[in-house]
Amino acid sequence: MKITLKDGSVKEYGQAMSVIDIAKDISEGLARAACAGELNGEVVDLRTVVDEDSQLNILTFDSDEGKKAFRHTASHILAQAVKRIYPETKLAIGPSIDNGFYYDMEKDTPFTQDDLAKIEAEMKKIVKENLEITCFTKPREEAIAFMKERKEPYKVELIEDLPEDSIISFYQQGEFVDLCAGPHLMTTKPVKAFKLTSIAGAYWRGDEKNQMLTRIYGTAFTKKAELKDYLTMMEEAKKRDHRKLGKELGLFMMREEGPGFPFFLPNGMVLKNTLLDYWREIHTKAGYVEISTPIMLSRHLWETSGHWDHYKENMYTTVIDEEDFAIKPMNCPGGVLVYQSEPRSYRDLPLRMGELGLVHRHEKSGQLHGLMRVRCFTQDDAHIFMTPEQIKDEIKGVAELIDQVYSLFGFKYHVELSTRPEDSMGSDEDWELATDSLRAALEDLGLDYVVNEGDGAFYGPKIDFHLEDSIGRTWQCGTIQLDFQLPLRFDLHYVGADGEKHRPIMIHRVAFGSIERFIGILIEHFAGAFPTWLAPVQVKVIPISDKHLEYGQEVLNALKAAGIRAQIDTRAEKMGYKIREAQLHKIPYMLVVGGKEEENHAVSVRSRFKGDEGQKSLADFIADIKTEIDDKINRPIEKDEK
Repeated sequence: MKITLKDGSVKEYGQAMSVIDIAKDISEGLARAACAGELNGEVVDLRTVVDEDSQLNILTFDSDEGKKAFRHTASHILAQAVKRIYPETKLAIGPSIDNGFYYDMEKDTPFTQDDLAKIEAEMKKIVKENLEITCFTKPREEAIAFMKERKEPYKVELIEDLPEDSIISFYQQGEFVDLCAGPHLMTTKPVKAFKLTSIAGAYWRGDEKNQMLTRIYGTAFTKKAELKDYLTMMEEAKKRDHRKLGKELGLFMMREEGPGFPFFLPNGMVLKNTLLDYWREIHTKAGYVEISTPIMLSRHLWETSGHWDHYKENMYTTVIDEEDFAIKPMNCPGGVLVYQSEPRSYRDLPLRMGELGLVHRHEKSGQLHGLMRVRCFTQDDAHIFMTPEQIKDEIKGVAELIDQVYSLFGFKYHVELSTRPEDSMGSDEDWELATDSLRAALEDLGLDYVVNEGDGAFYGPKIDFHLEDSIGRTWQCGTIQLDFQLPLRFDLHYVGADGEKHRPIMIHRVAFGSIERFIGILIEHFAGAFPTWLAPVQVKVIPISDKHLEYGQEVLNALKAAGIRAQIDTRAEKMGYKIREAQLHKIPYMLVVGGKEEENHAVSVRSRFKGDEGQKSLADFIADIKTEIDDKINRPIEKDEK
């Protein structure tokens, strides 16, 4: 049999071989690092036997799927440690997740933070024991009896949900056995660098009517240095938590009277409106027109769009004059109605319509998280209607606009192409054409991308932009969705050069995504210290004493007249206190004014970027800061403020 490896080289074997044995044949080092295999495009366990010509990629921790297998093994080590210390614990599920793993469990006395150190110590023993991990299978009925005997009701329920003819797989390490599809490492030994990070509540199967379980989160790496770096990043993330900074900086609040519905405070509205002004500026330059569509529309519209059938559980509905209405979860059907409002010619296309639309989606209470997961938010939507010949250029134009936005804020990003999900509508031919069009545009732009199978929207494939913030976390924000379905379902037309009716193609796209979520990301990315152009308060004027208040007010008036967002601190406090407080509020510039400054019609400048910048004429300072604001310069920190 011939095994084609990732680099194109071919290995030949005269007998069936397991993935791990093939890895050993390639290199002992590769075998030690192996976490899983990718066999003919499918992720498989290292124990999988290969008995025919195949393509094989050995997955290490450097790959996403390798990380998943490694951390999935760590979750089993966690569960084994818990069962050793607290044998009465009932196990639910323990998957790998982004940056780590968790395990949901039921214990008569719920776990506390104090239990984690004890569990970690037992996990270290299990790793040191170098337990071999083996896999075995049982028919469904035997598997149910097996788990009933081990008094694991959640595992029994999972097996009972599977078809009667299912063969159920289990993984065993020492005395511990778990229901699992894998893949897993060969032994517990490699999982040396791990940390249990937090505890949370989680309903069984995410249903609020079910038993509340304890979820223990953790993370694992192959090297202690990588774990240390990650934990340092997490500590930094806590300091940057947008919920904490949002409160401290007076940006937004959440109230129990409106769970998931954010309140923007005055400083937050300045930040939000500045972002929206920038959005309007770049979209006007890119040839977009702006529209606004109603927040609530009738049921028949959502039935035509497909949302009523595919998205109703996330929609808020009501009845008006005995007719069903829904608050919009998306802006696109309203945009379609605007397109329909008048006859369209090929000369009108592409028609780029932008909308800053307020949408509402019913998110479960347990999923709400500050501004990152809310129930109402402003989407910076745009819908582009075009001819088939215009698809590639329009996708490229959107991608370039999104690149412009992310570059301004200093974000790096990567791109994913998401293909047809199981719950979708439309013909195979339309989906193939749409997916191929997106792929061709990405390749034409020279953008590297990965394919995310089955994660497209129900009406079309999409390109997602995942940005990376200043401490290395990734966020999915921008998206480009190509849609052949809504123009068909709403019977949209344009008159072509031949005088005949033709159906337009539609692009759905966002750059920021949710404005609220993007603000949350910006708060954490900049740790609340926004670039001067974005800062709610750009300058704080600080008179040295009461006798300098009049000149301080004169400076303030000059700043405001120049369009600079400025405040004056007139309190009877010491200078050092006022300066420290301005620094805590992340204000870019502090202008100290006293007798000398008044005499020279100047200001003494302290900045967040350089500290003491010395005395400048007021006119020069205003000219400099105006340039910084107008050019949207993200000025770097030159030294740490003491």
